Amino acid sequence: MRETFIIMGRLRSLSIVIPAYNEEQRLPEALLLIAAYLETKELDFVEILAVDDGSRDGTAEVVREAAAADPRIRLLQNPGNRGKGYAVRHGMQKAQGEWVLFTDADLSAPIEDLDRLEEAVRRENADGAIGSRALDRKLVLKHQPALREWVGRLFNLAMRLVTGLPYRDTQCGFKLFRRDVAQCVAARQQCDGFGFDVEILFIARKHGYRIVEVPVRWANVEGTKVSLLKGLEAFLDPLRVRWNDLRGRYK
Repeated sequence: MRETFIIMGRLRSLSIVIPAYNEEQRLPEALLLIAAYLETKELDFVEILAVDDGSRDGTAEVVREAAAADPRIRLLQNPGNRGKGYAVRHGMQKAQGEWVLFTDADLSAPIEDLDRLEEAVRRENADGAIGSRALDRKLVLKHQPALREWVGRLFNLAMRLVTGLPYRDTQCGFKLFRRDVAQCVAARQQCDGFGFDVEILFIARKHGYRIVEVPVRWANVEGTKVSLLKGLEAFLDPLRVRWNDLRGRYK
C-alpha cells in the first residue's frame, strides 16, 4: 500500500508554491497570511517557495526581505518571464515537502481552505485535490465579471468534451498533490502559460493518479494578469493537450 504521508488525518510535510509576476504589492500580505496559517498546523517540515517569473518590479526583493525574517520562505527565479505554467513547474520540481500546494499570490482561495483539500485527500485516499469554484457556487464570495464567468463555463464544457477530464473547474489556482505526483507531472508538462492546469490534470489521470475536486471559498481579486483575449486563446489548450498526448509527450 502506497504511503500517503498523512497520518491520522494530519498532513506532516508541505511545500507551498506561489507563482509570482509583478506581485510586489500583494505578495507581502500573502506571505504574512500564509505564515500565520502555518502556525495553526503541526507540520514536521514546511517551506514556502515564491517563484519570481521575471518580474519587472520589486517582487524578488520583497521575497528576500520576507525570507530574512522567516527561514521557511525561499525565493526561486525563472530565467525571464516564462509564464505561470513554467513558474508552477519550477516550484514543483524544487519542492522538498511530501505534499505540494500551489496557490495564487492574491490568495483568491484563502489559504485556510487547504484544510478542505487535506480532508478530501485523507477521506478519499487520493493522490491530490483541486479547489473548485463550480461545485458549490455559494462559496464564491465575490464573482468575476459576468462575461468572464460565462467564458469560463464554456471553456470547461469544451475542455471536458476534448480531454475527457471530469472536473467542473480546472482553472482555480489552488491545487494539492503528493510530491511524487507533482514531479511526475512536472517532468512531462509542455505548457508554460495559463493553459497548464488542464495539462497537468490530464497527465496525472493518464498515469493513474486519483485527483479529487473539492469546493473551496473564492473571491475575485482585481488586477488579474489574464486578459479576456488570453482567456479566449485558452480554448486551444485542450486541443494542444490532445495533440501532445498523440505525440507521446506524456508517456
